Amino acid sequence: MILNNPYQQYQQNSIMTASPGELILLLYDGAIKFIKQAKVYIDEKDMQKANNAILKAEDIVAELMTDLDPDYDISHDLYSLYEFINDCLVRANIKKDKELLDQSLDLINDMRQTWAQVVKQYRQQEYAGI
Repeated sequence: MILNNPYQQYQQNSIMTASPGELILLLYDGAIKFIKQAKVYIDEKDMQKANNAILKAEDIVAELMTDLDPDYDISHDLYSLYEFINDCLVRANIKKDKELLDQSLDLINDMRQTWAQVVKQYRQQEYAGI
């Protein structure tokens, strides 16, 4: 696939060179973006675009669920949280309910902030040679 747009090339390079932790952040960013888009589309009464945006957010949450390592106890808790978020997204899509989208968005934002701190600490330890 040839990318002529410099922004697309930058995005592709960012993804290809990202660490696993940074890829998780990109997934959170994508889910946040699509939920926000869905809210705008609901306001604009464009239910097809809202549906598509929510489905993309659901796909990202599904990807986050499959990326969990079951060998860690926290993975089971995260899986349950992702299931809850996915359920909110499904119900939001059926009802075109912005409150359910807000609930999902708040949770994903919190998880993204936490994960960003983990990535930051890892980088600091990595650069310090720990």
